[in-house]
Amino acid sequence: MCGVIGLWGNGPVIRDLYQGLLALQHRGQDSAGITTFDGRFHTKKGNGLVHDIFTPEAVEHLRGPIGIGHTRYPTVGGGGSEDAQPFQLNSPFGIVMVHNGNVANYRELRDELYENSQRLLNSDCDLEIILNIFAESLARERTRDLTPEHIFRAVEAVYKKVRGAYSVVAYIAGQGLVAFRDPFGIKPLVYGVRRDGLLPAYAFASETVSLNIMNFGEIRDVEAGEVVFIDKSRTLHRKHIRKGCPSPCLFEWVYFARPDTFIDKVNVYKCRVNLGRSLAADIRRRKLAIDVVVPVPDSARDAAIEIARRLNLKYSEALVKNRYIGRTFIMPADGKRKSSVRQKLNPIASEIRGKKVLLVDDSIVRGNTSKAIIEMLREAGARKVYFASYSPPLRHPCVYGIDMQTKTEFVAQDADEAAVARRIGADRVIYQSLAALKKAVQQENPKLKNFCAACFDGIYPTGDITPDLLEDIEADRKEAQDAQLELNL
Repeated sequence: MCGVIGLWGNGPVIRDLYQGLLALQHRGQDSAGITTFDGRFHTKKGNGLVHDIFTPEAVEHLRGPIGIGHTRYPTVGGGGSEDAQPFQLNSPFGIVMVHNGNVANYRELRDELYENSQRLLNSDCDLEIILNIFAESLARERTRDLTPEHIFRAVEAVYKKVRGAYSVVAYIAGQGLVAFRDPFGIKPLVYGVRRDGLLPAYAFASETVSLNIMNFGEIRDVEAGEVVFIDKSRTLHRKHIRKGCPSPCLFEWVYFARPDTFIDKVNVYKCRVNLGRSLAADIRRRKLAIDVVVPVPDSARDAAIEIARRLNLKYSEALVKNRYIGRTFIMPADGKRKSSVRQKLNPIASEIRGKKVLLVDDSIVRGNTSKAIIEMLREAGARKVYFASYSPPLRHPCVYGIDMQTKTEFVAQDADEAAVARRIGADRVIYQSLAALKKAVQQENPKLKNFCAACFDGIYPTGDITPDLLEDIEADRKEAQDAQLELNL
């Protein structure tokens, strides 16, 4: 999961791009980048957080009324600055591009591009695959001016070859701004309009909150399999290239997205309240003796408050978060996840001592974070610790852009609730059901019929994830993990 943004304004856009990226920082904290255009491309990117990279001195040269940006979350470990987006090609026209997602058949397409087109990829970032396929298609058009049909054919070329999930924003120098979403709409993408000049300003982003902060309205989703093209006269063109079965990622509502954003017309906050309501009903049936409900900040707060309200229990913010530590789940190496937990959270012992605590979190992935938090609560004097996850057990690799790509990474891979409880040191573990998770989203948008729930049920909605491909992905993941381990030694 990453954050993408693209903007065509009526004046310099760097301030808006910076603010828009800050609003997407939660989607990736490994690296970030911005490219602007004023007749030539100007780029600044690097490892670290948005506010560290884009200092006043660093952005002085980011001039122009057009720009795209990215905040990166790596799915294969650390990654160097060469993997930071945006990526750029000088031909045809000059193209700069960002994406959120994962190319599942990266290895195959990388080799094909070299063998058939002598195109050498200079990073381990799968965006290079999409960028080169898109550019090759445009080069075949042999025209000085691109029409919407040229753009649509280039996106169709991407759809024909690229497996996986991806939301893409690109600018073609002197031609226009392009955005498209994979045929299954697994990754989110929205756009909006701001009428602050003679011509409308347009912006694309991963989440609606980014558009809100930049004062863009008339917000719409880029639909599954749809391309949106803003041409040189700033006329908007839209076309559904592929009409697949829309299957947005459920983990967006569980963890990744901000509570104040909308994903496919579903407010994340309301969805998490719904999840708390359904989980409370399950906890009530189990007749557990609970003294206090404690959320793991921040994503679990909305569900935990609703659980406490429904069960008429005391709610306490008994875990205090250090807000200068990043999101533990999206840290690039397991060692960093483990060591950061104690730095990130500290218990208020008076709220815990002698109590039977219901600890609420969004999920249990590897179990390391959950185990460390439970140990903290016991050291603070908790009599019992029950652990409630408002998502179902994670058991299957994600090939669409979440950093859980091998089966062995999941604490619940071969375990029921009782076994998971033993592994993380909890007295009980209570999981949300997959049916309840889907229902919580559909309550807010009944038109959503299908979802990507592959990490929960092992069903990959694109229909092209074979056992051999899963083995290749796991091998790549293991190789990257080993390389990162050597780097840390």
